[in-house]
Amino acid sequence: MKKQESYQWAAKRIRAQVLRRVDLIATLANTSAILKEYFPDFFWVGFYFVRPDHLLLGPFQGPPACVKLRLDRGVCASAAARRETLLVPDVHAFPGHVACDERAQSEIVVPLHDRTGALRAVLDVDSAALNDFDETDTAGLEKIAQLLQDVWPEQ
Repeated sequence: MKKQESYQWAAKRIRAQVLRRVDLIATLANTSAILKEYFPDFFWVGFYFVRPDHLLLGPFQGPPACVKLRLDRGVCASAAARRETLLVPDVHAFPGHVACDERAQSEIVVPLHDRTGALRAVLDVDSAALNDFDETDTAGLEKIAQLLQDVWPEQ
């Protein structure tokens, strides 16, 4: 199956999770599981929730991860600060990279907003291969981020 087709199938299943509106954590847990299922080469896929002074680990698939990330270092913090997707072909070349697992070589991080536009989390995907992400991944993961806008409870 081509990568673009995998994203279409994953998005269809994630959309069904969102429409059920059962629970935020359950939906994000299933989203990370669906992405890992359709993209077995993803080394780590999961979420970090935006808190006032840090990013906090949320549901994920993969090896254990950093629980709290500072807001001034790393790809996740940079994507959150810029409020835009960051695609990093070589994490070791990224200034201030946070190495939760040394096996990670490339990374893509997509900000997640609620319906009001408030930044709520980031979707973080790591690969054990250099330069493993491209514009297809950017488009696919941004589409999934868009689908997830409806899962956030009203503040």
